[in-house]
Amino acid sequence: MRVAPLARGEGARGRRGEDKELTLTPPTYVDYKPSLPAGRRSSKIRWRRSGGLTMSSTSSMLLGYWDIRGLAHAIRLLLEFTDTCYEEKRYTCGEAPDYDRSQWLDVKFKLDLDFPNLPYLIDGTHKLTQSNAILRYLARKHGLCGETEEERIQVDIQENQLMDTRMLLATLCYSPDFEKLKPEYLKGLPEKLQLYSQFLGKRPWFAGDKITFADFLVYDILDQTRIFVPGCLDAFPNLKDFMSRFEGLPKISAYMKSSRFLRVPVCAKTAKWRGI
Repeated sequence: MRVAPLARGEGARGRRGEDKELTLTPPTYVDYKPSLPAGRRSSKIRWRRSGGLTMSSTSSMLLGYWDIRGLAHAIRLLLEFTDTCYEEKRYTCGEAPDYDRSQWLDVKFKLDLDFPNLPYLIDGTHKLTQSNAILRYLARKHGLCGETEEERIQVDIQENQLMDTRMLLATLCYSPDFEKLKPEYLKGLPEKLQLYSQFLGKRPWFAGDKITFADFLVYDILDQTRIFVPGCLDAFPNLKDFMSRFEGLPKISAYMKSSRFLRVPVCAKTAKWRGI
């Protein structure tokens, strides 16, 4: 799989697929066709000068999000881990003071999404928004929601607990009182990390012996946290081992070494801290 560099932060990725027309309306033009092994057909993305997008594929999914890490990181990791055929549309936000969002707003209500928002995932006739709903959709396809009732309970707990942890950092990073509130966040962080360490215990993954989509969320949040507070995981060897174990997964490792990988910026341009 290959991703060609695109103008203005745009991104695309594709592999084999039967022809089917899906029309969207982003603002720039590029004609992209990835190189693939012999015998595999690729899907082709064409940004027409008129502003329309033709995505020629039925087997490729389309992930849309800002050109940041944000809420899409765990989704991107899961798509790569499952070797899913997907293409990516990355929208660019303008600079201060206006932070122009027209790249997204111009198409927001033209994609036939029930609740127009970013990120979105389009998979044939299935059109999803909400990051965790997208993760669950992908996880169900690949049996990554837990096998037993106990595992599924633990996955559900982690999914929601991690959103709370994510929002604590996000609220701080986007707050105009960032510097004032940061010490309180730092003071409470070790206790929160201790809970994750206790939950994981000696298990390799957060629901047991087999990886689930919850592990992708845990990795995402813990990695964001250690970018914000370097060394914060040093007191928790099992969490550090978990991070190394996740990064050592062959498909994840290959993705992280590729030009497609986007670790930072964590937050949008309106944030007080972006991770860069």
